Amino acid sequence: MIQVLEPGLSTTVQDTGRYGHYHIGMPPSGAMDQYAHKVANFLVGNDETAATLEMTYAGPEFKFNEDAVVAATGADMEPKLNGEPVPMWSAVQVEAGDILSFEFATAGVRSYLSVAGGIGVPSIMESQSTYTLIGIGGYEGRALQEGDELPVGDATEGATIGAFVDDDAVPDYANNDTIRIVMGLCDYRLTEDGRDEFLDAEWKVSDEADRIGYRLKGPDIEPMFEEREQPFGAGPDPTNVVDLGYPVGSIQMAGQPIVLMQDAVTGGGYATVGTVISIDRNMLAQARTHQNITFQAVDIDEAMEARSRHYEQLDAIRQALLD
Repeated sequence: MIQVLEPGLSTTVQDTGRYGHYHIGMPPSGAMDQYAHKVANFLVGNDETAATLEMTYAGPEFKFNEDAVVAATGADMEPKLNGEPVPMWSAVQVEAGDILSFEFATAGVRSYLSVAGGIGVPSIMESQSTYTLIGIGGYEGRALQEGDELPVGDATEGATIGAFVDDDAVPDYANNDTIRIVMGLCDYRLTEDGRDEFLDAEWKVSDEADRIGYRLKGPDIEPMFEEREQPFGAGPDPTNVVDLGYPVGSIQMAGQPIVLMQDAVTGGGYATVGTVISIDRNMLAQARTHQNITFQAVDIDEAMEARSRHYEQLDAIRQALLD
């Protein structure tokens, strides 16, 4: 068991996600930064799908009631074991009675704590991820609270104390301001000048940025849209369309752009003019409030090539840790 002494700002149990239920309006949830989540698991010998703890901005404090091997990745929250600093992106031995604490994130937003054996909460709809909006998954369907006790699964033989990830595989969260997108589904609603302005603009992450979506502030979006007589079934605003599905990462134009993230609604009537490619959602999830970002349009082939390189990097990290 792991006892929660301080829960941090928002700490939830997450895995790789709850897939296959989009048709009933169920988003995937899961780790916002899938890369950091998976590498944390590799470091302690877990499968990438094992549940970790996603910690946001202000870190928690835990007491371990049993020996364990842990690893923290993602945003640097300056972890300390019994008050002494321990490294990020490295497997660390924790003994029964030890206290592991985290500070406020410096660069980035979200850190991930893995434990050999994984966090042992039940699966709901084939996932242990927390979806707080309806209170399912994770630990009682909510963020952790003081006094909670988290079970840990059975560890394998794969955890090597002191295992670490090379510096060149650690993302630079202070330099994540260019986000690649594939234009669509509704970019046909933009004028040619509007499309250029959307891509050239510098957008600021607002204080409304969470697991549901990242609302961005920037130029007025209404002049970017073609004027038209709205079709039957669409709302009166130029940004409205007849209802459609929202891919995770799609950019919904609702007053200002909102990038829909892991816990977002699955459909609605706002135009979605682009979709953040899957691997860049990892970096966007680490963008801090008031940080500036810009969008770079890529085509499907470029997105798939980037994803293939990303998977190759993950596999190389996993293999290196196994050797």
